[in-house]
Amino acid sequence: MTGYVVVSRLWGDSEASLVRSLLESYGIPVTVSSDLTHSLYPLTVDGLGEVRILVPEEYAEDATRILEAHRAERAIAEE
Repeated sequence: MTGYVVVSRLWGDSEASLVRSLLESYGIPVTVSSDLTHSLYPLTVDGLGEVRILVPEEYAEDATRILEAHRAERAIAEE
């Protein structure tokens, strides 16, 4: 996709949905991409089941910052 940047790579549709919702709650447009239709082929072998979260280039820095902050908060909560 031209003009879009991958900001996260995940291994499941449910996690991708959560990340998409998080970024969209900040007003960031999100596209989810995968090489497989997970409902037909629920594989995660050798990168085949990878789900990519893409945002327009102008939102990439903000999206990355939001995801890193969310991961840091989660790590603190788990300690």
